[in-house]
Amino acid sequence: MGVDEVTKVNRDDGPKLPRSRGTGLDWNQKLAACGPTTVIEDGTRIFFPHNISVGDRVFIGHDTHLDGYHAGRIDIGDGAWIGSFCFLHGAGGLRIGRDVGVGPRVTILTSEHDLSGTLSVIHGPLRFAPVFIGDGADLGCGAIVLPGITVGAGAVVGAGAVVTRDVPDFAVVAGNPARIVRRRDGAEK
Repeated sequence: MGVDEVTKVNRDDGPKLPRSRGTGLDWNQKLAACGPTTVIEDGTRIFFPHNISVGDRVFIGHDTHLDGYHAGRIDIGDGAWIGSFCFLHGAGGLRIGRDVGVGPRVTILTSEHDLSGTLSVIHGPLRFAPVFIGDGADLGCGAIVLPGITVGAGAVVGAGAVVTRDVPDFAVVAGNPARIVRRRDGAEK
């Protein structure tokens, strides 16, 4: 079936639903910008590629999902390394600096559901907030960065950490919620 056709969901006799935005695989030559030596591995899914800019010397591992969203942007700086199976959401805006490491299965979110009111959560309004990852930072495998967060330059987020507040430059954070465990620059915690 083509992207614009309908597909059956879950069961042979189930309802036919239109696809919401395609497969995410038809992005070649459609990115807002892409450096000449950047490598984007097979299986990477890119939605709204015209809202995504990728610098030079960037590596994006297989099966990563980049969602530029219809009104948001994702900007990835030169020399960044993004592991396999990551989910990078750009609805609120996402800026990844130069020479940033993003381990496999990292999730970066830039929107969340408004939990006020009594509507079903999925039918309630969304709130958008940008995420900034500073130059030279590193996000460990499986880390989750929530909307509105800034991870400072040279900071390290430990594997599996859930980042719920800003991380200062050169801080090392770990845990859920992520807390400063030490500093890379010798400063006090």
